[in-house]
Amino acid sequence: MPREPLPISTRLETLSVLTADGQLDTALEPAVPPADLRRLYKTMLAARRLDERCLMLQRQGRMGTYGPSKGQEAASLGVAYALERSDWLVPTFRELAGLLWRGWPMHTWMLYWGGHEAGNAVPPDLNDLPICVPIASQCQYGMGIAWGCKLRGDGRVCVTFCGDGGTSEGDFHEALNFAGVYNLPLVLVVQNNHWAISIPRSCQTRSATLAQKAVAYGIDGLQVDGNDLLAVIVATREAVEKARTGGGPTLIEAVTYRLSMHTTADDPKKYRSEAEVQEWEPRDPLPRFRAYLQKKKLLDAKIEPVIEEEITAELDAAVRQYEQQPVDPTEFLRHVFAAPTPELLAQQAELAAHLAARRPGRSPAHVS
Repeated sequence: MPREPLPISTRLETLSVLTADGQLDTALEPAVPPADLRRLYKTMLAARRLDERCLMLQRQGRMGTYGPSKGQEAASLGVAYALERSDWLVPTFRELAGLLWRGWPMHTWMLYWGGHEAGNAVPPDLNDLPICVPIASQCQYGMGIAWGCKLRGDGRVCVTFCGDGGTSEGDFHEALNFAGVYNLPLVLVVQNNHWAISIPRSCQTRSATLAQKAVAYGIDGLQVDGNDLLAVIVATREAVEKARTGGGPTLIEAVTYRLSMHTTADDPKKYRSEAEVQEWEPRDPLPRFRAYLQKKKLLDAKIEPVIEEEITAELDAAVRQYEQQPVDPTEFLRHVFAAPTPELLAQQAELAAHLAARRPGRSPAHVS
């Protein structure tokens, strides 16, 4: 028998609406009300300023290890904008802009990175999961939630994130396989920022794109310019609508770049060149979206300072609230199980006794 091409029906596309130099494809431009466009800009700018403030707090010893999201704001903000409030969102730890849009307070973000359990508290009435660092674990959580949505028939969609490094984990592939088999209302967004800490994307896979990994699981794949907020909105709207109407899951590869370090625990100059970073800086989503709004007469030299002042005031208030949070070294032991086990209770008692013995005024003989 002669060789014949396999009948693979998976759709694979790439999408960009607003180029780095400001060229707009008006045929693809999403319908977004002017008020929303201004709010989207303010949210993206607020995420950038909050990111900068947290980095400063960490350097001053006022916050723990911090993972910046500079340069990746559009990838989560566009996704969050395309969701209904009742939909589910499963973040990693770089979806700051999207979480702010969903209604997460600035100080909650700070509390998380400051080591407070209160940083894991999802705002009321939001179907979001807490910030989550373990790589690709989000894929399994999101798939499970999407399965629950389908079983309930509630019309909700789950969007979950992972990074390009997450596509090298089994959780990613298991989640996509299960979602494809059961046609779940799942949208899995890969923030391809080109670096899994110090491992470049080229060392993670031989695939030309990450979007094409959808082919193996019989679902649609889409590669989108992750620094183009408009393109992310278009891509997510399509994927969410398809999932909501029974069309099944979609894998979206949002091509972006991590302009800062992976976390404050590493030095990116040890593994990537400054020339590479400088190549990506002109593609920064924030000035690109700012220029788009300026051309639409929605942003000018009078409005921008006002927005900056409002964000600064919000940040100052958030820092005060964050630093007024009571410090309780034992709280992490109280949030493992709904009902603590005997072992946990014993550990709590031991830690409490140890801390009590170290209080000022106690003699060395009483210190355990």
